[in-house]
Amino acid sequence: MKKDLGNYRKVYEKSALMEDAISEQPMQLFQKWFQEVETSGQLEEPNTMTIATIGLDGFPKNRVVLLKEFGQEGFIFYTNYLSEKGKAIARNPQVCLSFFWSHMERQVIVKGRAEKVSEKVSDAYFESRPDGSKLGAIASEQSAVIASREVLEIALKKLEEEFQNNEIKRPTYWGGYLVQPISIEFWQGRPNRLHDRIKYTLEENDSWKIERLAP
Repeated sequence: MKKDLGNYRKVYEKSALMEDAISEQPMQLFQKWFQEVETSGQLEEPNTMTIATIGLDGFPKNRVVLLKEFGQEGFIFYTNYLSEKGKAIARNPQVCLSFFWSHMERQVIVKGRAEKVSEKVSDAYFESRPDGSKLGAIASEQSAVIASREVLEIALKKLEEEFQNNEIKRPTYWGGYLVQPISIEFWQGRPNRLHDRIKYTLEENDSWKIERLAP
């Protein structure tokens, strides 16, 4: 089977990214862009991002996760530490995050190192989750092969009975990662495929080198 997609065409002309309109710190620009995505109201989950890791088999793998916090230190997301993703990070903490906001013709690519957040931070976020999500995190042995969907549903039902009217505490194998960026690239679509690409690279003195890349 073959399908030609060559006729898909889009003209990018909604905005520009020029040096005189950016900040010295990349997280300030990220915050500005994220706020503009939020206020646009055109995305149900503007915090959707892709994380790429190098698996234990040596292959890179991307998957979509949800960004739960960001600040000057970096980007925080939560997962099962024993999942395929968690094992990959334990072996090689160098990861890549990417955000694609198609309606604004923008993407952001982050290279950085992932490290576990403190237990206190993970506990606080876990406590904020709905009970169903808490029990789901316990019921699912994430990334493991299972016999059927029924296995999950039975496990969840048992947990619902076990924790009825009881506090649901965070399991030790579940928590957050902070990705501390070493480079952040901002991409803004432009006409004729001459897109704007501005890259921030962290230097030894903790300042950021700013460069324009050819599209």
